[in-house]
Amino acid sequence: MKALCFDGQLSLREIPTPRPARGEALIRVILAGICGTDRQILKGYSGFRGVPGHELVGQVVGCEAGEWVGKRVVGEINVTCGSCKRCLSGMKRHCANRTVLGIIRHQGAFAEFVTLPVANLHEVPADIPDEVAVFTEPVAAAAEILEQIPVPVGSPVAVLGAGRLGLLVAQVLCHAGAAVTVVGRSAWKLDAARSLGLQAAFANENSLRQRSFPLVVEATSSPQGLEAALRLAEPRGTVVMKSTFHEPAHFDTAKLVVDEITLLGSRCGNFQTALDLLKTGAIQVRPLISKVFPLAAALQAFEYLNSSPCLKVLLSNRAGT
Repeated sequence: MKALCFDGQLSLREIPTPRPARGEALIRVILAGICGTDRQILKGYSGFRGVPGHELVGQVVGCEAGEWVGKRVVGEINVTCGSCKRCLSGMKRHCANRTVLGIIRHQGAFAEFVTLPVANLHEVPADIPDEVAVFTEPVAAAAEILEQIPVPVGSPVAVLGAGRLGLLVAQVLCHAGAAVTVVGRSAWKLDAARSLGLQAAFANENSLRQRSFPLVVEATSSPQGLEAALRLAEPRGTVVMKSTFHEPAHFDTAKLVVDEITLLGSRCGNFQTALDLLKTGAIQVRPLISKVFPLAAALQAFEYLNSSPCLKVLLSNRAGT
């Protein structure tokens, strides 16, 4: 099969089609999304080598459980052992023995085919198009914040970062009733936020008061983002960190102590919650799609991301692409 591989450099190769193990399904990838984590992997994040990619929608083409064959699916990215202490206590996403699709020791979705356990699969409702379903994983990650902390209706929230993840987080929190302000440095990205009905402000605007938000979500994909988020958080406020990046983040820890800030990491979320949000149209994702490349042009897709003002780029395995 054709696959985009990373071994210190990206290259498009022909590699063997994976064979599903017991309890797994072979999935033909229809669409896969490139996210910030994929780009950080190219800088050394997680030390991953192999086929990256973890955001996908596909069709099951092989499975011992025959009822799954032919179904259109999305797949949770954490492949767990099911028997360790964390798995047994309901913390499967933190399984001590887990692999992670396209991130940790598991071949990912930038390929014609991928395997995942049946337990990781969610059937996509017929009324959710492929271009929407492919956003299930990042929408689930955005919605995880609401599982971790209460966000009162009307509560002021700053979402720092107006890129792909930031705009999803902002929409999820706005849908939950928060008074969201998207904070960024790029005029066109802030315009994109406003086009989604979100309030937006430049990071250096005088109207954006420091130490004024009870909740700040850091989604900049930059090591500098955490320090900027801490400046916006009010005393005894909370900063939720969503970014993953290879470089270390440097910040003044005294800010955490003196202002008694809670720093909360936030990662993967509930796929069913995400599918429900996408099905109802509560979260708009189509406006975030900048371009769709065929898998055969995957290298050009990464070049496009690095050289063009864009939000989301997808890779397609559809016939004719």
